[in-house]
Amino acid sequence: MLSIGLRGRLARPPRVADYLRMRRALGYKMDKAERLLGQFGTFAEDRGETHVRAGAALACATKPAGADAIWASRRMAEVRLFARHLCTLDPRAEVPADDLLSAQARRATPYLYTPREIAALMRATENLRGTHVQATYRNRADAHLGAGAHVSCTGKGRMQRITPLTSGTVAVMRAWLAARAGRPADPLFPTRTGRALSRDAVERRLAGYVKNATVRCPSLARKRVTMHVLRHSAAMRLLQAGIDTSVIALWLGHEQIETTQIYLHADLQIKERVLERTAPITTKPGRFRPADKLLAFLEAL
Repeated sequence: MLSIGLRGRLARPPRVADYLRMRRALGYKMDKAERLLGQFGTFAEDRGETHVRAGAALACATKPAGADAIWASRRMAEVRLFARHLCTLDPRAEVPADDLLSAQARRATPYLYTPREIAALMRATENLRGTHVQATYRNRADAHLGAGAHVSCTGKGRMQRITPLTSGTVAVMRAWLAARAGRPADPLFPTRTGRALSRDAVERRLAGYVKNATVRCPSLARKRVTMHVLRHSAAMRLLQAGIDTSVIALWLGHEQIETTQIYLHADLQIKERVLERTAPITTKPGRFRPADKLLAFLEAL
């Protein structure tokens, strides 16, 4: 029997269960890791492996032929982390090299919605049935509307996150809480049955708002609107207002400020202002206009 053998999610050897339990205690969800380790365990057992081997990990990660490099890298990374844990218990376990399938996913430049599109979405919330102008699944006690108004929650990695609220949002929240009543532990925005809104319920409501807003703002029909993408637009509004990226990183819950730097590359006006500050004094103001010869060269590439 393979020492890490894992047939699906049903048969889970003690070492795998201990590994998942330890990582989850550190704040990691491990749902994807459990699934990927299950796939590797099934693959290795079908090959007759008795211990974790780098060759088996490589063969599993690159199946089927032509598999996406990023996905293969993620599958290998999960086995590598587990192998590092396992080798302290079983010296026969092989840890795949760090540079084996080391492709890194490139974070996409966030898409930005125009102020007109955001305004159309907000107006759409006034025309649909129900009282949920803005949906979330936090509790009443998580909303603090006094001095330094904010919403607190436990985010990814069990990190505490605090998001400031604007004066307009505070006014709406106070009116809603007065009508909502209830106990501090009750959901801030409940369903019809009084339970907390799920992530899917929030997205369904947003889809309804988008459908209604498209009538006034047709450009929304060509765009994929999600709660997470709206988060990107909010971050850009802060950046355009002159808020420092380190502050935005704290509000968004980014562990590294480099993650927040992607917003600097999403707005051409910000790029232009940066270039203007770094241009030599002798540089003539205005946009660079390439010669026809240079354009022809670039088009030929």
